[in-house]
Amino acid sequence: MPVAGPALKVTVHLNQDTGSTNGFLHDDILAFLQSKGIDGATAFRAHAGFGVHRQLHTSGAGDTAGEHLPVVLYFVDTPEKVRAILPELLSMVTDGLVEAHPTEILKSITTAEKVLS
Repeated sequence: MPVAGPALKVTVHLNQDTGSTNGFLHDDILAFLQSKGIDGATAFRAHAGFGVHRQLHTSGAGDTAGEHLPVVLYFVDTPEKVRAILPELLSMVTDGLVEAHPTEILKSITTAEKVLS
């Protein structure tokens, strides 16, 4: 778990249907981050969005496989851990955008007794 202090927040913008050799790229990136010891990552599927081609893609506009909706992945960790994995992460992203911003972790806590089953 990251401790309070300086950190880097990385955002990866992809399309939900961008493939990789193992399936979907967003799934591969999450597995990669987990294998590299990043303390947490989240993927969000968008309701609508557009990219550099300016074609609006919306959910419910047709077959799910053809919607080409955005997926955004976020993760935050220490600058050292993020910089160590960035070269490999950047080589994985074949279609999309990767950005990083300095941030500060104010609080990071996990309490198992608060998790509802």
